Amino acid sequence: MAQASNWLEEAMLNYFFRNQSVAQPTAVYLALYINDPTDADTGTEVNGGGYTRQQTTFGAPVQTGDKGVISNNQKVEFPIATADWGSISHWGIRSALTGGNLLCRGTFSKVENVQSGNRFTIETGSLQITME
Repeated sequence: MAQASNWLEEAMLNYFFRNQSVAQPTAVYLALYINDPTDADTGTEVNGGGYTRQQTTFGAPVQTGDKGVISNNQKVEFPIATADWGSISHWGIRSALTGGNLLCRGTFSKVENVQSGNRFTIETGSLQITME
């Protein structure tokens, strides 16, 4: 289950209840973390060793019980690590390839230690974001 960041929570409240415009990102990117990025965007993102955020697209929302759910509609493949990335435990969806805002975050069901020569991938439909 994903959690909205402080930035996204405030943007949604401002947009829907205060009639303020919010810049929509032209694309969203999956970032990998070695710890919890937190709602305040204070986590440690993987850095170096060939790492770069990956553009990610999602299918249309579906209602599952009382929740709206979107899932990645393509396999997400990170570059082959040229150095050890560490133990990847969390993910974040960000508004830009570099910098930008954290939109939401989540925890992987299994921590994966990415070493030099490995490729981190997420299969189609495996990354889900829910709202209730």
